[in-house]
Amino acid sequence: MTLKILACFLMTLAMTVNAAVPEFSAKDLEGKYHNLKDYAGKMVVINYWATWCPPCREELPVLAIFHEAHKDKDAVVLGVASEKIAIDKLSEFVDEQMLDYPILPVTPSPYTPFGKLRGLPTSYLVSPDRKQIKVHLGPLTQEQLESYLQDASIHSE
Repeated sequence: MTLKILACFLMTLAMTVNAAVPEFSAKDLEGKYHNLKDYAGKMVVINYWATWCPPCREELPVLAIFHEAHKDKDAVVLGVASEKIAIDKLSEFVDEQMLDYPILPVTPSPYTPFGKLRGLPTSYLVSPDRKQIKVHLGPLTQEQLESYLQDASIHSE
């Protein structure tokens, strides 16, 4: 029985969904709207996180490095801050962490446009052709991000 539970858990860590990608847009800390359509041709990592979440905080530098390396070529990161926090406090945290990718504050909800949020951090990786979404529960590593990008590039050709 324990092996079945472990297998189910591991399957949810990274799961590809072949379905129409829903519309998604939100305002960043400066009030600028970000829409998936703005990033056509790039893999988009939509990362749901919170400042109080230790695994989320652990992956923030990884996401920042990935975004910086790829933003002008083939991938971007959108950080969705899913918590009740004052904008000035969130902005201060983002500055302290030196995050240079867009941070989109949203009201916490167990549901996202991409499906049920099962925990934080959760990342939705949208393929460059917007035909696939990979769902990753838990912190991402640099190696995983690069692997997802490679897979997305192969599938969108």
